[in-house]
Amino acid sequence: MKISVNLATRPFVELRPLYARLRLAMVLLVALAVGLGFALHVLDAKSSVAEAQMNALKAKTTQFEHERQTNEARMRQPANMAVLERSRFLNQLFAEKSFSWTAVMMDLERVLPAGVQVTSIDPVITKEGDVNIRLRVSGERDRAVQLVRNLETSQRFLSPRLSGETALTPSAGQGGPMAAPGGVVFEIMSGYNPLPEKTASATNVARKSGGVR
Repeated sequence: MKISVNLATRPFVELRPLYARLRLAMVLLVALAVGLGFALHVLDAKSSVAEAQMNALKAKTTQFEHERQTNEARMRQPANMAVLERSRFLNQLFAEKSFSWTAVMMDLERVLPAGVQVTSIDPVITKEGDVNIRLRVSGERDRAVQLVRNLETSQRFLSPRLSGETALTPSAGQGGPMAAPGGVVFEIMSGYNPLPEKTASATNVARKSGGVR
């Protein structure tokens, strides 16, 4: 009979599978570190390019600002002030000439309720080329309110708002019209979207064709 004697003080543990797993994990970590390092390098290169573009834009902006200040200083000289004022006057004149009264009246006819009269139209053209219109209308209050609602739904009149309301008073004997009961005078401020060039051209052609007929 054989008797096996184990003289080890601790049980035997197979470590080779554990070492294999550790080696695999180390390889994966190294691959991940290499990938992250490459991605960081790419991002750093992109950041350098973006920073260079930003510096170039800042340099151009500084150059243009310097040129603008130089030109403004030159135009403020006494010899050039007359030219500047004349340029402003001509630009304002051209802007006023480009305003189409016919188009405004046609647009108002579409939104004007019966019984409401337009007593004055005062267009104001801003430096940016936007057109604002101050309307003064008179008539019964409910119909004047309906006019404001119609303006709000129109594509030509932008952000209309009441700037004043006055009750009509009899003016007989002073050359003015008799005021109807409940009549008011409204002052309305509104932006105006002019007709596009194509639409205006088509309108002019249609009118000329109608005149020939």
